[in-house]
Amino acid sequence: MANDSETDICFTDSQVVAIAQALGHTSEGLTGTEIEHLLASAKLRDVDEGGSKWIRLHNAFAADQNTRKNRKHILAFIRKAMKPERYIRVPERYERLRDNVNKALVFAGLLVSESGTLEAVEAALTLSEAQRRAQDLRADLALRGVHADVLKFCRAELLADNYFHAVLEATKSVMDKIRSKTGLQDDGSALVDRALAGDLPMLAINRLRNDNEKSEQRGFANLVRGMIGMFRNPAAHAPRINWAMSKTDAEDLLSLVSLIHRRLDESHMPVRS
Repeated sequence: MANDSETDICFTDSQVVAIAQALGHTSEGLTGTEIEHLLASAKLRDVDEGGSKWIRLHNAFAADQNTRKNRKHILAFIRKAMKPERYIRVPERYERLRDNVNKALVFAGLLVSESGTLEAVEAALTLSEAQRRAQDLRADLALRGVHADVLKFCRAELLADNYFHAVLEATKSVMDKIRSKTGLQDDGSALVDRALAGDLPMLAINRLRNDNEKSEQRGFANLVRGMIGMFRNPAAHAPRINWAMSKTDAEDLLSLVSLIHRRLDESHMPVRS
């Protein structure tokens, strides 16, 4: 839940425009039928049925907020629109929509979490502020020689809420790479166990020729499990406000993810007899 009273806070007009444009995006936003249903469900009057999708949403949002002097029903619309179960057959559509909506919400100090709940975050004041964070972090990580697959998560929209989501998304990229290299569809520790553990893992980071190399392989599997257990799982389910993430912590965690990516790049699938 968002950490505000919802009864005495309003979005600025520019925030309403940005939220409406994200939800009513031509190709990645809600459909006209979905908008009609969700407006009714959130008890918002559809004041402009004939307008384009985002203008229809903007006018409904603005009219309601001007009348009630709060954003309660707009937030109700967002919560209903961003329920993950609505997109169970097209999960990629949910992630695209969530990304677009969060780019608008972060300037109001809100984000839609992976579970679809609204969470309070540190508001980004300007686009240049978010961009500056991205540039600073990328520069520092470049000096460390961080893997290219990690640098792409140092984007302004991810860093607008103080590094948290950049690190979370980077840790997810490790799981994506393991799935890509093995063809497995598991996630988390189950994926690590199937791909990296056992006497003959699906992915080996060395030739497994002696006890030292087998110990290194076990250690690598434990390292990836540790990353999931220490950061990815708690971060994916705990509210952002309860997880402080400094630039220094982000750099160290992203360097760890970089190391894992390099070892995965060099890994191979041992021949099975």
